[in-house]
Amino acid sequence: MSLKAIHVTEVPSLDRIPENPPICASRYKIPKFLVVGHRGHGMNMLQSPDPRFSALKENSILSFNAASKLPLDFIEFDVQVTRDGCPVIFHDDFIYSEDNGVVYEKRVTEVSLSEFMSYGPQRETGKRGKPLLRMSKDGKILKWSVQGDDSLCTLQEAFEKVEPTLGFNIELKLDDNLVYPSDHLSRLLLPILQVVCDYGKDRPIIFSSFHPDAALFTRKLQSTYPVFFLTNGGTEMYYDVRRNSLEEAIKLCVEGGLQGIVSEVKGVFRNPAAVNRIKESKLSLMTYGKLNNVAEAVYMQHLMGIDGVIVDHVEEMTEAVREMMKPPNRDAHDTKLKPNFSERELSFLLKLIPELIQH
Repeated sequence: MSLKAIHVTEVPSLDRIPENPPICASRYKIPKFLVVGHRGHGMNMLQSPDPRFSALKENSILSFNAASKLPLDFIEFDVQVTRDGCPVIFHDDFIYSEDNGVVYEKRVTEVSLSEFMSYGPQRETGKRGKPLLRMSKDGKILKWSVQGDDSLCTLQEAFEKVEPTLGFNIELKLDDNLVYPSDHLSRLLLPILQVVCDYGKDRPIIFSSFHPDAALFTRKLQSTYPVFFLTNGGTEMYYDVRRNSLEEAIKLCVEGGLQGIVSEVKGVFRNPAAVNRIKESKLSLMTYGKLNNVAEAVYMQHLMGIDGVIVDHVEEMTEAVREMMKPPNRDAHDTKLKPNFSERELSFLLKLIPELIQH
């Protein structure tokens, strides 16, 4: 499916979405504090010296099943739809490969399922896949090398092959550089909802998206599962003002009937007063970002009343949260005593943190 960038004012109204499309019936109540594995057992950062960022192939069945063995509530992963209408799990907008030493790129939504599955490790014994490369944030093309590799996968396979009690936070992945007319959104989102309907059963599921209209569209297409709006919380600016602050995120959620916000953690720490406004609006709040790999930052969010964190260092953070939730141990020899902040001290910290992370 070919997409082109168009001006926001040309996007048709979403009023044409059917009011009561068929959808399976199951509902999940979000518990008080969630720990969510980012892209399964953690994302891949190929240039990082930290071996944890290259331990297991992100967004793979191998990574998901490794995460399922930990006390995680959910895993988060990115879903796109191939040219022939199959929802697949892949983060980047483009697949990079090479042929005879020449690097090339293909947009995920413009390849067929069979071509998508032909990249990287293959399931058939003796079959060799096309090289799978990745572009780093600074534009370098890198070999996608990890210690535990696995083949690419579809959304249906994730439902069939991953522990059924593990929750799925399904991010509806769209390109930040494109604006999607409503008919394209429909063709991208309906196949995902159909797979969820057919295979979701009793699994806890949350939808999320950085794309405001995709989130609203999904909420209008179904009322079974909660839909969260993803935002950088003002740490980056976009043409669409709905993406540029927690205040805009609150407005979008309240007006569109969304159930919650997932913000970059720095956006929350820079604007801690927004947490109360989000709660007053009856919305859930979760966060993502590198700071969520720091136990103290996660504990601070727990004290602030945030509902959950998406983390990469899943083993360390699940253990840290387990310790947080323990009743206080009065043993003088216990080195894991939790800080006991007074209301005044907590108020001071909330005023100090925005100053500490401005840069």
